[in-house]
Amino acid sequence: PRLMLKYPGAVIMVFCKAPISGQVKTRLIPPLTPEEAARLHCELTEKTLQTATQNRLCKAQLWCSPSINHPFFKNLADSYSVTLHLQQGADLGARMHHAFCQALTRFGYAIIIGCDCPSLTSADLDTALNQLSQGKQCVLAPAEDGGYVLIGLKQPQPALFENMPWGTERVLGLTRAKLQTLNIDYTELDMQWDLDTKDDLERYRSVSRNAF
Repeated sequence: PRLMLKYPGAVIMVFCKAPISGQVKTRLIPPLTPEEAARLHCELTEKTLQTATQNRLCKAQLWCSPSINHPFFKNLADSYSVTLHLQQGADLGARMHHAFCQALTRFGYAIIIGCDCPSLTSADLDTALNQLSQGKQCVLAPAEDGGYVLIGLKQPQPALFENMPWGTERVLGLTRAKLQTLNIDYTELDMQWDLDTKDDLERYRSVSRNAF
């Protein structure tokens, strides 16, 4: 018999770009070559999907850009039994809002994560889902660089995704301010870190070495 999901009313949406050389992890070129950066992106994506699916928390979806037809996505769908969906929207905010609107018609609550946060654990995802299941309207995982690496919602909140300076250190503060202005009951997870820069890469390599 199939094992029960811990949160059958929830979904984790993983946002992912196709591993096209020169289009992913560009802030790491140099020190990496475009090909090495694309390989790193693949490795981080695999780690993220392992984290998202390992403890049978809930269903997982892979939200792909620029199309769902890249062979990398097809392989992931087979390996991790995730469904593939196309990101749609003019900027990251529009794409996330669109994904939430789609997911929340079918699920009671949903979480979006990216593929460049090696510090995010299955326990973090469990905590986020638990908070939403207990009645919180929103969950955020703040990042050291001033953004966030996870957001969970029970209903679409378009204001959280409009007029945001994505990719800057102001995203987290502005999001918190909007949540307070809108009187949305939210909670935050522990601070996380993204793999974006050369320093992050060295940190990731030292952490990964210690893991084995």
